[in-house]
Amino acid sequence: MTPARERGLAALACAAGAGLTLLAAGRPWATVRARDAITPFGLELTGRDLGALPGGLGWAALAGLAVLFATRGRVRAGLGALLAVFGVVIAVSSATAVRAGDVRAAAGGKSTLLRLAEQTTVQVGPWWAVSLAGGVLVAAAGLVTLLRGARWPGMSARYERQGAAPAGPARARTADRDAAGLWKSLDRGEDPTEDTADEPADTTDTAAGPVAKPTGRTADEPAGSPAAGESRPS
Repeated sequence: MTPARERGLAALACAAGAGLTLLAAGRPWATVRARDAITPFGLELTGRDLGALPGGLGWAALAGLAVLFATRGRVRAGLGALLAVFGVVIAVSSATAVRAGDVRAAAGGKSTLLRLAEQTTVQVGPWWAVSLAGGVLVAAAGLVTLLRGARWPGMSARYERQGAAPAGPARARTADRDAAGLWKSLDRGEDPTEDTADEPADTTDTAAGPVAKPTGRTADEPAGSPAAGESRPS
């Protein structure tokens, strides 16, 4: 398996684990019912009601997923260790949040009747296990990143290679154009080493035709009068 594919699988596992944890956090994990009350009733408790730790660490794992592609070397290995810790804490906190004592305490904080009830029953749903599975995936992704992340390519290195690739062909095309211009000047009999920067530019306007010579006659003199410097015939 190539390093790029390993990085992609680790990122996919981290994203899937964080997604499962966040999805399960809003679902009912347990239901508490009071049977000895005048009107029996029950209260559903979500993962956030039983503890905010799994959901918060799920968001942290998603943030770490973005950093996974932008880092390399020891920084990426440190990120992998952090993700592994996040996954373990998510799994442990999800399993301990559905203990009967903790569920009753959380239900009593939300309902006075449940707190005063003498007999309550706790029914646990499957969503806590979904959160636990998400934590296991995040921990696995972090462990793989810690052990193998140092050899994975970085995003910045890929963009640098793509940006530097056109430089060689572009430089070669420029050199070819310069060589072609040199041979053309030699064919015309021109010396390419001669400095032509000091040669005066030809400012003659060929399109305007020949320039008329001044006659020395002013605009106010009649057409038949001689120009200045000419003698009048007697």
